[in-house]
Amino acid sequence: MVCLGLLAACRNETTPEAPLTRVNAVTTEIVDFTPSITLTGVIEARIKTDLSFRINGKISERIANVGDHVKTGQVLAKLDPNEQQEEVVSAKASVASADALVRQTTAAFERQKELLGRGNTTRRDYDQAEADMRSAEAQLKQAQSDLKLAEDQLSYTELRSEADGIITAQHAEVGQVVAQAQAIFTLARDGARDAVFNVHEWAMNNAVTDKDLAISLVSDPSVKTVGDVREIAPAFNTDTETVRVKVSLRQTPDAMSLGSLVNGTAPMRTYTVVLLPWGSLFEIAGKPAVWVIDPRSTTVSLKPITLSRYTKNSLVVGEGLQAGEVVVSAGVQLLRPGQKVEIAK
Repeated sequence: MVCLGLLAACRNETTPEAPLTRVNAVTTEIVDFTPSITLTGVIEARIKTDLSFRINGKISERIANVGDHVKTGQVLAKLDPNEQQEEVVSAKASVASADALVRQTTAAFERQKELLGRGNTTRRDYDQAEADMRSAEAQLKQAQSDLKLAEDQLSYTELRSEADGIITAQHAEVGQVVAQAQAIFTLARDGARDAVFNVHEWAMNNAVTDKDLAISLVSDPSVKTVGDVREIAPAFNTDTETVRVKVSLRQTPDAMSLGSLVNGTAPMRTYTVVLLPWGSLFEIAGKPAVWVIDPRSTTVSLKPITLSRYTKNSLVVGEGLQAGEVVVSAGVQLLRPGQKVEIAK
């Protein structure tokens, strides 16, 4: 009888309920969201030129190095000039010979002219003397032209800078045989500078303006300037899925030297969205979703969403939520569909 009484007492006891999972939640609001996009680019010279020799030859001396600031007319490299020097010597000898011939034929012509005036020579001899003189003068002009060409060829053995600027690349070394017009250096000319960015198509299509873009130095954001889009590449880069955009800097701070990394910020279009904390994000079959709480039963269910953007502090939900829905913002990893939860105060 005692045992039966104990069993009956056990049946009458109430089994305690398991505690509800406590979560944080937020109530959604529809807001206007105007994002800005910041991309990292590099400072480049607006005008870059490949410098090359005008003749073939073997490089005997390289004077300039990458990073050097050079002036207009400064010698950057030299070719072996032996062949050109020999041509100059030969051309000078030809000029001297032609000049001597001109003096000789001119003297002969003057004598024939004097004799013809006294009637002591024939017209034929006079005409021949004049023809010899004219031929000698023509030979002298040709020899002088050949000398000028030889001197030009000798001057071409020196590669000179065509403008003030900075050597940004070197394409040949001493001892290398180079061809005419083969690039030896790349010169970034002084003057205007561009900030060059690889921009995604979405940003290209949604930017509000291409003027007054904020440019700042990555290593020191306090160094700032303003730029305007100057050039957009006509071709889409399929490897990076971006378009190359050049932004002309209105002023170039000294710290923004060639090759410096800069951030460029542009305003985007305004969208109607829902902003959620990062802790709200879950997934369904690899796609974004959130846990929504039924306010009457306090049970949760998964709801797929479409994310427009990510910001430093928020998820930008473009589609999938309405105003006034209660979304779990912390504790999403502990939930299952239909589970009853307690919302933390």
